Formats: sequence, C-alpha cells, structure tokens
Amino acid sequence: MPEKQANNPLHGITLETVVVRLQEHYGWEGLSQRVNINCFKSDPSVKSSLKFLRRTQWARDQVEALYVATFAAWPYAQETPQR
Repeated sequence: MPEKQANNPLHGITLETVVVRLQEHYGWEGLSQRVNINCFKSDPSVKSSLKFLRRTQWARDQVEALYVATFAAWPYAQETPQR
C-alpha cells in the first residue's frame, strides 16, 4: 500500500484543479501577470492551458509553485472546488 506523501502539498490534486482554482482566484489576467505564459494571455481556456502545461515542465513548475504559495496555508487547500 502506498504511503501518503505528507511533504507534497500537491499530492492528490490534479493539474486541472490547480488551473481552475488559480483562474477562479486571480482570473486569466491576474494569472498572466504572475506566470508569463501565452496560454494565460491569448484566448485563455482551461483546456488550452492544460495542454500546454502538460507538455512544458518549466511552466507547470511555475503554476504549481503559485498554487502552493496561494493556497497551501489555507485550511481547505487539499479540497477540490464544489461545482
């Protein structure tokens, strides 16, 4: 049985959840100001962002770091948004 990754704040959180929560928190313009990538600037969507971030590790690292910095201290950081 795999052990829980206690030191990994992103364990169990999908990339889609990361992008959606950041977009809801900052908006596309705010995201593009914090992470300078075109998928947040030019005709942004969750789908196009996920496609780019899955292929581009440096950009994914920046987005995941922003997520951790933004939400890791929040008590519901590990929860997924209710829709």
